[in-house]
Amino acid sequence: MRKTQIVVVGGGAGGLELVRKLGAKFGRKHHDIILVDRNLSHIWKPLLHEVAAGSLDANLDEVGYRGHCYRWGYRFFQGRLDGIDRDARTISLAPMYDKDGTEVIAGHTIRYDYLVLAVGSISNDFGVPGVKEHCIYLDSRDQADKFRTRLLNHCLRVSRAMMANPDADEQVKIAIVGAGATGVELAAELYNAAGALRHYGLEVFDESRLNVTLLEAGPRILPALPERLSDAARHELTELGVKVKTDTQVIEARPRVLQTSSGETIEADLIVWAAGVKGAEFLSELGLQTNPRNQIKVRETMQTLDDDRIFALGDCASYIPEGEQAPIPPRAQAAHQMAGTVYDNIVRSIKGKRLKTFVYRDKGSLISLSRFSTVGSLMGNLVGGSLAVEGRIARFIYTSLYGLHLLGIHGWMKGVFLMLIGRVNRIVRPRLKLH
Repeated sequence: MRKTQIVVVGGGAGGLELVRKLGAKFGRKHHDIILVDRNLSHIWKPLLHEVAAGSLDANLDEVGYRGHCYRWGYRFFQGRLDGIDRDARTISLAPMYDKDGTEVIAGHTIRYDYLVLAVGSISNDFGVPGVKEHCIYLDSRDQADKFRTRLLNHCLRVSRAMMANPDADEQVKIAIVGAGATGVELAAELYNAAGALRHYGLEVFDESRLNVTLLEAGPRILPALPERLSDAARHELTELGVKVKTDTQVIEARPRVLQTSSGETIEADLIVWAAGVKGAEFLSELGLQTNPRNQIKVRETMQTLDDDRIFALGDCASYIPEGEQAPIPPRAQAAHQMAGTVYDNIVRSIKGKRLKTFVYRDKGSLISLSRFSTVGSLMGNLVGGSLAVEGRIARFIYTSLYGLHLLGIHGWMKGVFLMLIGRVNRIVRPRLKLH
């Protein structure tokens, strides 16, 4: 008998959790669950700022898709989505090449009975000239590794210059555009990493050699948080040495230079663009309705507007609940909740039952300022407002979020075991990844 084939494109937090649950539910006897991703492994996107700063060794925290699929009863195909044929119910994958240009996998098609698009998001440059050419994004592990390598090279350059001339005023200048969660967390994490470098061969380097500028076009940093917590985070960053500039719009990026609308020129050795997210360009070319940010429009069941057999979830999906003006924000908690609804609705579709309506429950937001502080709001609209939290309680809850992610993609037994291993690794492994 022909198996029911469910294809999930994108192995991020939502996609990986979804295939695990589908694999555990159906197995391989009568169903074929397939995950498609251009990468071979998964790293939780909220951790990429720690990978970039060297505080987290992604080799220890990544999840290899091939090993994960063997454990949970689905199949993995490496590839990049190139198109969808809705009449034939197939997707096409682009050819894959190795580093020297040799074709490894030819372009091919995969049939589906149900298709889920969970490809995440990319940084939104808003059309600012020079951003693509001269700024670094933190959308993937490769980009985070690239930033870390360049950061360490600049730190080494400054350390050697200070050893040659102790009176020299050498600095590593870093500009971060966008004071949302990624920008703020990266700024704090950089100072944590810089303070540890002296223990790993850069004896004359410390956080005083770091010059970090955080730029935000809006009136305050962390606009998703209450103003009091935003002010507390800004105070903490200023104490660390970060130059926080609000109401500062970048209009052009040049090699090692940012130009603002006020005429100010900001020089930096490294420029990170974290000013917003959008869907990848190819999403608007699939024949499905998208919004101006290339996000696929979905109904309350997470089905696309154009095809009942195609679902979308996470950052690549745009859903505006009834009575609301804005779509669900692109957060990890939204992807997790959407994955749960898509799972239920695929199961219901197969059984011929009525589909569920997605209801977003805002659990609040937490921002980690590395080891220095954690701020955030909890419960969100569940209590008609937000409960502000700071300090150790906030830090404990923030750390627990990654634990919940591990439980979602590995199940309870292995998830708890990996959490314990993670605690041990933080004690026995080096504080920084320097290779």
